[in-house]
Amino acid sequence: MNKKDFFKLIGKNIQNERKKKGMTQETFAELMNVSWSYVSKMEAGILNLSIGKIYDLSKYLEIDISSLLKIK
Repeated sequence: MNKKDFFKLIGKNIQNERKKKGMTQETFAELMNVSWSYVSKMEAGILNLSIGKIYDLSKYLEIDISSLLKIK
C-alpha cells in the first residue's frame, strides 16, 4: 500500500464513522469548527492528517483511534 492509498483508506474510515453517527459533512464540520470542504478533503484522502488531528477526530466521533487507522 502506498501513501496515497493509505490516506484514502483513513478518509473512508472517517466517512464510515461519521455516517454511523448520522452526521452530514456539514454537521460534522460545524462540530469540528472547520469548513465543509475540509471534511470533504479529509474523507477523500487528500489531506495528510497529523496525529493530533486524528486524535481530535477520534474524540469528535467518540471512537478509538485504532478505528480510524484500521487497514482492511
